[in-house]
Amino acid sequence: MRLFTKMRILVVEDDSRIASFVAKGFKQNGYMAEISCDGEDALQKLQTAPFDAAVIDLMLPKMDGLSLIEQIRKGKTPVALVVLSAKHSVEDKVRCLRSGADDYLQKPFAISELLARVEAIVRRVSREAEVERLESAGVEIDLLAHITKREGRRIDLQPREFALLELLIRNRGRALTKMQLLERLWDYSFDPQTNVVDVLVCRLRNKLDRGFDTKLIHTLRGIGYVFRPE
Repeated sequence: MRLFTKMRILVVEDDSRIASFVAKGFKQNGYMAEISCDGEDALQKLQTAPFDAAVIDLMLPKMDGLSLIEQIRKGKTPVALVVLSAKHSVEDKVRCLRSGADDYLQKPFAISELLARVEAIVRRVSREAEVERLESAGVEIDLLAHITKREGRRIDLQPREFALLELLIRNRGRALTKMQLLERLWDYSFDPQTNVVDVLVCRLRNKLDRGFDTKLIHTLRGIGYVFRPE
């Protein structure tokens, strides 16, 4: 993963014992993990927050795993998908892979194998999706040289300011909460009441928006921050 970010996993499983076991396995290996107990909740989470991968059971309430995978791929959400299911027929595996799953692992399973498969897929997806530049609303960032420009004017950013801008642009139009930014930009936990995110956003906004009529970084009260021209 890129500087200041950690891999974030969504565990979609209605069996609380299995869900806790899988989430604990990811957390013990330095990753962030959240649990979703039904398909509809998982789809909402994946559409509104950035995840690197989702581990999905097929037998889910409200929306089954196969339908969830199809909806995720239909929305072109950039996330690695691994099916974790007790179903073991070749037809089930083929159906999932053709619907957009990246891998299929049968229950019972070893947590070490699940971790290895997710890591391998995320590495592959990251390489395929990797770009040297990001552009949006007149802002261009060179990810290799760490150079930022707006309307051709160079803007000098500190490393964490650059990482914040990259995260906002990759999620342009999507609000990111303070907690999401804390988790993605710092390698350890802060008191949720800390103002480090607000200070960082303020510094970036002052540099990026100064001298321009169109403001790009906006505060959504009670929600978080979003990058969009307005």
